[in-house]
Amino acid sequence: MPETDMKTQPGIVSGTDQLLKLRDLNGWYGESHVLHGINFDVRKGEVVTLLGRNGAGKTSTLRAIMGLLPRRAGSIMLGGEELISTPSRLIARKGIGYCPEERGIFASLDVKENLLLPPVVAPGGLSLDEIFELFPNLKERLNSPGTKLSGGEQQMLAIGRILRTGAKVLLLDEPSEGLAPVIVQSICRTILKLKGMGFTILLVEQNFHAADTVTDRHLIVEQGRIVDEIEGGNIERHRDKLNRYLGV
Repeated sequence: MPETDMKTQPGIVSGTDQLLKLRDLNGWYGESHVLHGINFDVRKGEVVTLLGRNGAGKTSTLRAIMGLLPRRAGSIMLGGEELISTPSRLIARKGIGYCPEERGIFASLDVKENLLLPPVVAPGGLSLDEIFELFPNLKERLNSPGTKLSGGEQQMLAIGRILRTGAKVLLLDEPSEGLAPVIVQSICRTILKLKGMGFTILLVEQNFHAADTVTDRHLIVEQGRIVDEIEGGNIERHRDKLNRYLGV
């Protein structure tokens, strides 16, 4: 489909400021075809949320962007550079940071060792002091092993770790999963601060109320496709759509 025709589709934005652009993205786990032509854009400095039922393809989309699906096809453009054939280790060096739902904290390492483990891939990463300004709890737990951290502290550590690398595009998968409401609010405030600092964020989140406080746009994922779009801050006005797509 020509690009001019695609601008009317949900998730597609006009203009030339798209930092991340996905076109006809397909993905497979073995014989299982999980992404069926994903199309959307993310502007520089924007927060975009992927919403959908379990198994809709949200996490698979993040994994495809990072090159972590066994097989993918289509187009993934970052700042005009095609990444569809780029291995994941090099995608990270292009400035994309991935925070998976399971967080990936190394239990045998303390907080400082976890923070320092990933390599710096680009200039402009946050210093440890800047990370501690965002997450004061981490400074207090600097010498604590990963196994001694609460779920909220592990999430702070997982996000803080990629901020140090110099990545400017952040893929955050379910950052509020299993966390107390007060911690969820803290994570949302941090996302807003990161947006204000110029980070571009693609967020997968089941807690759509929390996501609505930080996002510019919600994209609805259904059966491996983007099927609708809701402007951020207007989630309650679209309760019928949410009932239809999410069953809430």
